[in-house]
Amino acid sequence: MHVVLGIGNPGAKYVNTKHNAGFIIIDRFVEKHKLVYKASQSDYHFAEGNLNKNDFIIIRPTTYVNNSGLAALDVLEKLEIPLNQFLVVVDDINLELGKLRIRKSGGTGGHNGLESIVYHLLSDEFPRLRFGIGADFDKGYQADYVLSKFSFDELNNLKLNFDFAVELIENFISGGLKSMTDHFSKYSINFNKENPPHEREEN
Repeated sequence: MHVVLGIGNPGAKYVNTKHNAGFIIIDRFVEKHKLVYKASQSDYHFAEGNLNKNDFIIIRPTTYVNNSGLAALDVLEKLEIPLNQFLVVVDDINLELGKLRIRKSGGTGGHNGLESIVYHLLSDEFPRLRFGIGADFDKGYQADYVLSKFSFDELNNLKLNFDFAVELIENFISGGLKSMTDHFSKYSINFNKENPPHEREEN
């Protein structure tokens, strides 16, 4: 069983905001595989299925970003999932718009959602897929920036980037971190010809 958790804020107010890049990606995965989110008895909605004979569950927290760890802890404890089978999909202001980075563990980069997950799991030893949203804001305006919506043109231009992220999730479910990073290495060169650069980082 593999678990994929997207980070974002719930509610119509935050739809298509930059801080919800994680939600955008897992929602595209759910739509592609014709799944349906169900309410849990805890702080998240979930969609479950099977891909290439591998069971998986997609987690969409119903808390705000800074409490994402509540859902992560509940799911991992209930299902007894090891951390290497738990993938977090998250936005990253430290990466240029559309750039992807795979990490097998490490720090939070100051992201409140990741900090919450690390706090509740008492570990940072879990893979994460970071989606760059850039840092086009003046000092002191980070919160306004991450809570602003992607423009129509940005969403249109980022379609292939979001779809590539969905492919990476599919590979994580099918074969874990190695399969995901191998797929990244195999296809990112051609992908980069018409899209922002990408980076693989495992340490």
